[in-house]
Amino acid sequence: MDEHVPVLLEEVMTMLAVKQDGKYIDATVGLGGHSEAILKKLGPCGRLLGLDRDSAALRKASKRLGNERVVLQKTAFADMSAVAAAREFSQCDGILLDLGVSMMQLKDHERGFSFQSEHRLDMRMDPDQEESAWHFVNKASEADLERILREYGEEHFARRIVRRIVAERRNASIDTCAQLADVVSAAYGRRGKTHPATRTFQALRIAVNREMEQLQNGLAAAEGLLRAGGRLCVLSYHSLEDRMVKQFMRNSAREGRVLLLAKKPIAASRDETRRNPAARSAKLRGCERL
Repeated sequence: MDEHVPVLLEEVMTMLAVKQDGKYIDATVGLGGHSEAILKKLGPCGRLLGLDRDSAALRKASKRLGNERVVLQKTAFADMSAVAAAREFSQCDGILLDLGVSMMQLKDHERGFSFQSEHRLDMRMDPDQEESAWHFVNKASEADLERILREYGEEHFARRIVRRIVAERRNASIDTCAQLADVVSAAYGRRGKTHPATRTFQALRIAVNREMEQLQNGLAAAEGLLRAGGRLCVLSYHSLEDRMVKQFMRNSAREGRVLLLAKKPIAASRDETRRNPAARSAKLRGCERL
């Protein structure tokens, strides 16, 4: 599969309704797939601000998007207000948040996101950040680890898994992704359709990158940056994210700040999920600033 394939591209572009002379923020630019499509719709006076926490992704996006109409900057999307003000994007026409982990990060086993990796547990979207998944697995208290797995992974066997992790780390640290995956598999004692470690790895990634806090702050920042008629589009990939996006947009609509662009989230077609399995769990929601 081509790692540059952006999810729900046609649906995102329809929802954003890009204006030729507009200002747009791709707050999770990644490898630049959605940004490239936005640029094609922008005229000579249109501008795009691309943000990402991952320096490696920004380097690749720069090669793909190199254009005088584009500004790229390393920052978390929760902090977009300050960057937007500095770059004169405080009144913009559209903002996109794609909350997925890029295939580049998953496939680069040295980044320590995949349970197939023999490399050190990491999972930091920003490699300059101090705490990695290794610190959570080997240093967090039993109670904190169980809370993380229950809250962020919605893992029914959280207690059993955490007890196994704590027992293992008493003998020696759990250093690699593959080691942790084996520990979780042993705690499960069986295999289903998905790998037993899937929810544990999701939970740790969310905790390491403070994803739910980032999302709450990022949604508020995005709404504040939109001019009247400006649109916010959000792609989420698991129930925790989608629930937060849905509640945020519904509350804003109830309070008269935005108009919802779709009553239900938009999902990928069967054809797209066949071509791009990454789109399987994607949900697109959007709203327009009043």
